[in-house]
Amino acid sequence: MPQETFDLRAIAVGAYGPSLLYGVATGAILPVIALTARDLGADVATAALVITLSGIGSLVTNVPATLIATRFGERKALVGAALWCAAAMFLALAAPTLPVFAAAVFMVGMAGAVFGLARQSYLTEAVPAHFRARALSTLGGVTRIGVFAGPFAAALAMSAVGLDGAYWVGGVASLAAAALSWRVPELDAPGRGALTAGPLVGAAPASRPTVRSMVRSHARIFLTVGIGVLLIAAVRATRQAVLPLWAENIGLDASATALIYGLSGAIDMLIFYPSGKVMDVRGRRWIAVPCMLIMGVALTLLPLTGDATGLLLVALLIGFGNGIGSGIVMTLGADFSPSPGRPQFLGIWRLLTDVGTMAGPGLLALVTALATLSAGIWATAVLGFLGAGVLWYWIPRATPGSAEAAHSVG
Repeated sequence: MPQETFDLRAIAVGAYGPSLLYGVATGAILPVIALTARDLGADVATAALVITLSGIGSLVTNVPATLIATRFGERKALVGAALWCAAAMFLALAAPTLPVFAAAVFMVGMAGAVFGLARQSYLTEAVPAHFRARALSTLGGVTRIGVFAGPFAAALAMSAVGLDGAYWVGGVASLAAAALSWRVPELDAPGRGALTAGPLVGAAPASRPTVRSMVRSHARIFLTVGIGVLLIAAVRATRQAVLPLWAENIGLDASATALIYGLSGAIDMLIFYPSGKVMDVRGRRWIAVPCMLIMGVALTLLPLTGDATGLLLVALLIGFGNGIGSGIVMTLGADFSPSPGRPQFLGIWRLLTDVGTMAGPGLLALVTALATLSAGIWATAVLGFLGAGVLWYWIPRATPGSAEAAHSVG
């Protein structure tokens, strides 16, 4: 039977507009959080700790986010998260003391957990399985474009009003994301739908799902493919730190480092749609495994570079490897998530990725402290190769939405 036709353009503005604006909001403040903390009296170590509060806020809110999305629905969750982020931006703007500013940064992380879960759950419901990877890869790509553009918008605003300009950009972009999210068509009511299976899992439990029941019923998935996505998150988070650290190690100045980092990011954000199509047509393993292998190879080569040209080539390879994996974590989460119970499943899924995001740089710091920066980078490369093996072994060969996948759950 031919697959139903689906036009991604029909939902593009409502599905991706809020994510683009939200990316601009968060990207605008990323470069200035430490500077604001320093202005409020923090030393260097404390300023670094304040930066991590956004990640901690996301980590601790992932599970509560499932309750919000289930209770109010994805559209209202998106609106509420964007408004909460705007409130955090304006609180940071007006913060009289460091603790108040730290609370605002924590709030940004909380909002990100709810917004990220709601947008992923919404697209998973709205898009047919055979088009899912393209839709979610595009979501990842659009968000990256927003985060990439945010610092430029902030720089323009800061040229007029100083450091506060970044938070004005963040607040206005968050409010715009909330307004656009309100125009998104609502899906069925929370708790919706008959009991159906996710495309790659067995039948959902008969009772109303909870986070605890989801952990029990899907433990095998979380301990197999879930470990794979944790490793993806660890390598991705660490790659953002190692490029500037190694650039400093070989004596490059700040402008050269920024240019190399920016070019790597440009490659990263420009190749999301072709990779999504490959995942939809050929299967998830065709992207997940090469993504990790390429980043593993690039990280292995990084400590062998000694000049700007070598570092640029490796940085471009890292950007390409990460870029082809745009949306892979969200796509795998969508593939395995059951309905009902999707928000609960995705909350746990995002918790795994946030653990990886914090653990990867932690491993880099530990190995670097015990040995050298080169050893820390190579340890991260090992995580890349390990992740490739885990994903190759545990990701099913069948493409979701295909006859083969349907037969596998029949």
